[in-house]
Amino acid sequence: MPDPVSRRGFLRSAAAMTLGTVVPATAPAQEAGAVLPIRKGVLLDMLPQNLTYRERFKLARDVGFEAIQAPTTPDPHQAEAIQRAASEAGITIDSVMNMAHWEYPLSSPDPAVVEKSIEGMKTSLHNAKLWGAKAVLLVPAVVNEQTGYRAAWTRSQQQIRRLLPLAEELQVIIAIEEVWNKFLLSPLEFATYVDEFNSPWLKAWFDIGNVVLYGYPQDWIRTLGQRIVELHVKDFRRQGYAWVNLGEGDVNWPEVRRALREIGYQGTATVELEGGGEAYLRDVSRRVDRLLLGKA
Repeated sequence: MPDPVSRRGFLRSAAAMTLGTVVPATAPAQEAGAVLPIRKGVLLDMLPQNLTYRERFKLARDVGFEAIQAPTTPDPHQAEAIQRAASEAGITIDSVMNMAHWEYPLSSPDPAVVEKSIEGMKTSLHNAKLWGAKAVLLVPAVVNEQTGYRAAWTRSQQQIRRLLPLAEELQVIIAIEEVWNKFLLSPLEFATYVDEFNSPWLKAWFDIGNVVLYGYPQDWIRTLGQRIVELHVKDFRRQGYAWVNLGEGDVNWPEVRRALREIGYQGTATVELEGGGEAYLRDVSRRVDRLLLGKA
């Protein structure tokens, strides 16, 4: 897949085609038939853009979501408006979607590009502190003809280590995600990459749908184990190479639930799909209940 210029562009282009390791013994035990204790989140960008922030957040809460993932917001006045609106609507901003890492990857050989990426992450971390979010999503590197795999690994780790002191100061986790960037192509590599930082402020963000093309989400979940701090929820159909609505693709949802139960995951699962109105969002919320949380 060609290197995308933005994450939302990645989802839009895909939609157009169709329209750790061993879990520690101390992991919390959960009964096999129990509903998973996971909060439901939704992207701010999935909510109707013609509404005010407060109206969007209230809609998200009304259809059953408990948390929001908001994008990097450089304008401090807009960031404060988002915070006020979330507070007034009674919903949590749980995480931040860093918006600089595709266009300005940390793995770039160009120092000017890297510095733009660093500044984008700093803004994202400060947004997270303002909003009370626990994590910032980061795509760590992009492998392409200019940047080989080894260079992507070493350069990105070097730059992330520059960000860890700020993450610790602000008490915000940097959460690395696997995407279609030709990097971290197996759960074993992903686990090793995270472990090499040896920091509580660097964890894994796992996307259930992203690995379906070349792997099995339940396998990645069991391998990454308690390294996982956040989840993205979407579905993918191998035949036809298409992003689809939850439950309409090749994700084995019972096995995903079982794997999450085994590792004791109790964080947020944020839906990452195309946006829509109230009826659509309510349906998505119910699909999460049924497929991921195990509610009747």
